[in-house]
Amino acid sequence: MTITIGFEGSANKLGIGVVKDGIVLSNCRSTYITPPGQGFLPRETACHHQQHILDLLEEALDVAKIKGTDVDAVCYTKGPGIAAPLISVAVVARTVAQLWNKPIIGVIAYNEKRYRIFGETIDIAVGNCLDRFARVLKLSNNPSPGYNIEQLAKRYFHVFTAV
Repeated sequence: MTITIGFEGSANKLGIGVVKDGIVLSNCRSTYITPPGQGFLPRETACHHQQHILDLLEEALDVAKIKGTDVDAVCYTKGPGIAAPLISVAVVARTVAQLWNKPIIGVIAYNEKRYRIFGETIDIAVGNCLDRFARVLKLSNNPSPGYNIEQLAKRYFHVFTAV
């Protein structure tokens, strides 16, 4: 049986997951929420990851009901992504691997001189549009720009239909 722990922090979402023989034991996340009307910046995003990664690591181990000594390998997102958050997460992953005396695997999707995407939703372009539109309207990113746009649209739709 193989247990791996993976660290992901290539953008504004920080995640740590534990997988045992292909079964996800934990998948814990923390998202950097920017002030309304702003996108996320590398330095602030990296600070968020630095502030939350150790608590998230503890949570991931607790949810998976394992200890660090049970882990067989440590994985982390090597790229592509935003440099500052990637580096912050990589430092912690490398430190954990050294403390636990485990092999470390940098995961990067690069093949035939191109970065490859392992997986994403088909609506990423729509999501990017919603993010930008929410910034223009100075809507909060909490819980998500799309949700906040929807709530605003419902409120205005109700006003227009009541007239």
